[in-house]
Amino acid sequence: MQVILLERVEKLGQMGEEVKVKNGFARNFLLPKRKALRATKANREYFQTQKAHLEARNLERRSEAQKVGEKLEGKTFTLLRQAGDRGQLYGSVSPRDISEAISNGGFSISRTQVPLDHAIKSIGLHPVSVVLHPEVRVKVTMNVARTEDEAERQARGEDVLAERTPEQDAAASAEGLFEEGAGPEAEGASA
Repeated sequence: MQVILLERVEKLGQMGEEVKVKNGFARNFLLPKRKALRATKANREYFQTQKAHLEARNLERRSEAQKVGEKLEGKTFTLLRQAGDRGQLYGSVSPRDISEAISNGGFSISRTQVPLDHAIKSIGLHPVSVVLHPEVRVKVTMNVARTEDEAERQARGEDVLAERTPEQDAAASAEGLFEEGAGPEAEGASA
C-alpha cells in the first residue's frame, strides 16, 4: 500500500515522503496512529494544504521533547531485582520496567519509547536509549542491583561482584556443609 507519511517514522522515511508498506503495517499501525495517510489523489492534495500546519506541529513536539531530553539526558535510575551470587537476574529487565522506573523519577515515558536490543539479565550499570520524539533520542543509565546499598556502591564505580575472595567463598560453602549439631565439633561433644 502506498502511504504519505505525516511524521518521521524510523526505518521508513521523513514527513511528506510517499512510501510503499505492507497492508497490515499501514492498517494496524500507521493509519490508526495518524502517522500516515493513504496515497490517494485527494489525500495528496489534503497533505499539501496541511503541510505547513503539520511541520509547525512537528517542530513544536520536537522542541518539547528536546526540553525533556535535556533534563533526562545522562540521569541514572535504580531498579532493584533478585539475582544470584554471580549477578545473573532471576528474570530480566524489560522496557516496561525501565519506563516505570523513569516515570517514577518524574518523567512521562511509555514502554514503546524504550527500544532494547536485548533484555538486561545481569546486575550492573546499563546504558539505555530513550526515544522522546522520532528525531530526539537520549541516553540514560539503569543501575540494576539487589539492594539499595549495592546500587549506591555500583554508582560509585565499585565492582560488587568481585568483592568476595576465593577464601571467603570456600568458608561460606564449608559453613553450609556443616549444619548445627553435625560435623566434628558435635562428635567430640557427644563422646
